[in-house]
Amino acid sequence: MPGKRIRALRTAQNMSLRTLAKEVGVTASFLSQIERGLADPSLGTLRRIAKVLNVPIFEFLLENHKENIVVRRNERIQINLPDSPARYELLTPDLNRQMELFITELDPGSDNISTSLEHPTEECIYILHGTMKIQVADDTYVLEEGDSIYFKGLLLRSFEGIGPEKLVFISAITPPRF
Repeated sequence: MPGKRIRALRTAQNMSLRTLAKEVGVTASFLSQIERGLADPSLGTLRRIAKVLNVPIFEFLLENHKENIVVRRNERIQINLPDSPARYELLTPDLNRQMELFITELDPGSDNISTSLEHPTEECIYILHGTMKIQVADDTYVLEEGDSIYFKGLLLRSFEGIGPEKLVFISAITPPRF
């Protein structure tokens, strides 16, 4: 539940409800409802809150987890983005690192799921299963099992799973973007 985490971060920074609401561009009443779990913020609102509180957006989307250096298969943090067909599992213990490492699954025919980045990154994607069509700058590539691609994140235009099989890939991103 992102509301409790938003309230904890806001109060830890000695920021009033009204101040955060004003900087985010929402009413104090709406922000209060979010913090109490009575309203669900949009992804855009969460991004603005994260920016003002100077934390990664995924800070609000993670299930409760404990700090550890080993990530067991059955203990991976599940990350679900609103309106995204992708299923993400974090391969690093948390998002407070110098790099993010995810395993992602997309069902066949999933459309473009890339999002605009707000800061420069470097990214590497390794295909475990299925086929990916990816556009980086003006070039389009088709990647299959065992293929990888390394690129500057700001150049990513789109990617999608193509073919009849589920697409499964690992991606590493630095610095963290979420």
